[in-house]
Amino acid sequence: MKLFLQKNWSGYALFFITIIGVFLLLLVAVPKAKPILGTGTAQTVKNDKKEVIHYAAIGDSLTEGIGDLTNSGGFVPLVAKDLQEKYHLNGVQTDNFGKNGDRSDQILKRIKKNSEIQEGLASADIITLTVGGNDLMKVIKGDVFRLTKDSFKKPLKNYQKEVEKLLTEIRKYNADAPIYVLGIYNPFYLYFPDITEMQEIVDNWNEGTEEIVNADSNAYFIPINDLLYKGAGDEVGIVSSEDTAAATTSSGEHDIKNNALYEEDHFHPNNLGYQIMASTVREEIVKTQDKWLEKGSE
Repeated sequence: MKLFLQKNWSGYALFFITIIGVFLLLLVAVPKAKPILGTGTAQTVKNDKKEVIHYAAIGDSLTEGIGDLTNSGGFVPLVAKDLQEKYHLNGVQTDNFGKNGDRSDQILKRIKKNSEIQEGLASADIITLTVGGNDLMKVIKGDVFRLTKDSFKKPLKNYQKEVEKLLTEIRKYNADAPIYVLGIYNPFYLYFPDITEMQEIVDNWNEGTEEIVNADSNAYFIPINDLLYKGAGDEVGIVSSEDTAAATTSSGEHDIKNNALYEEDHFHPNNLGYQIMASTVREEIVKTQDKWLEKGSE
């Protein structure tokens, strides 16, 4: 009986050893199947886009937002809001360094003297600049009764030099951020309807600005004249003597209104005008998103 149990125990042991050996052999020989739903370890998604951007705006009254009845800063906060929504950003930090009445040389002086502006420009991902309207107005006011197209040639050359200095100064603090420079529009016919060449003068002034802007490979000129000078829907705009005559009332006064301009001065944009500006600025910024949105574009 004892011999029988020993023989059976030996047989059982040999059987189990064989089974375990086959199992281990299969475990080594057969490759592991990949799990259908992954390993269960959270995968890190590489995000190469900025989550917060810094937008610095500098310039004249158009940057400050004169005429904006909400007193929130004209087109600047509208652009910031649009960008935040479009790119699902966590935030858009804005600095508004606009000052009513500033010419190009005065904007330049403010940058040179103001450390807050310098710091704001230095850390900006996006920079906008409004300039030129007050420079042109200075020429008009200088000799309003004897103005011709030739009256603007020399002042335009001087203005271009100032804009060049202005862009160079901005680049001292920020060599990489794209700079978006807005052109000027023509509200001047409301004050000087007899100067029917004013539209051509404004066009020449804008071309002068664009020429300087284009010399910077990461600066962009944004024309706004065609969007604003006739108002929303192209409702008004003096460009010829016929238009001037049509806008003259029986009392001899010129009755011209522009639904995109602030009614208090008929010069600055109103809320609608700033919305129009913001839309075209946003379009240009979006087109050049590779210059500011990626984390490497610091």
